[in-house]
Amino acid sequence: MNRHIWLTRRSRINRKLEVKIRAGIKRLREEMAEISEEQKCIREGHRQVRKKFDKIEAEREQLWKETKSIQMQSAGIQVRLGLMAGIVKARAQNDYDLAAQLTQSLRDLLAKQNEQMH
Repeated sequence: MNRHIWLTRRSRINRKLEVKIRAGIKRLREEMAEISEEQKCIREGHRQVRKKFDKIEAEREQLWKETKSIQMQSAGIQVRLGLMAGIVKARAQNDYDLAAQLTQSLRDLLAKQNEQMH
């Protein structure tokens, strides 16, 4: 009889332990499912950030190209203005040879710029 009580008590302990283990496993599975869902959200967030970064990088590249183009145009305009100012000054000083040379330089520059544009 003593042995029977001991076995019954042991069985109850084993059952309690089994219930605790199953509850722990269930809780771990639920936590793993939550972690998996969080990881999906993080991956989606990374994907969206990467997409935005790529878009910003493309815009930056386009702006850089446009800025470079504007700089080139500005430099061309400065040269043309310099030649025009020289022509006006040469004419004011009645230096028609210099005015003719500067005018020809301006025509050559404009022709070269037109070729580059087309």
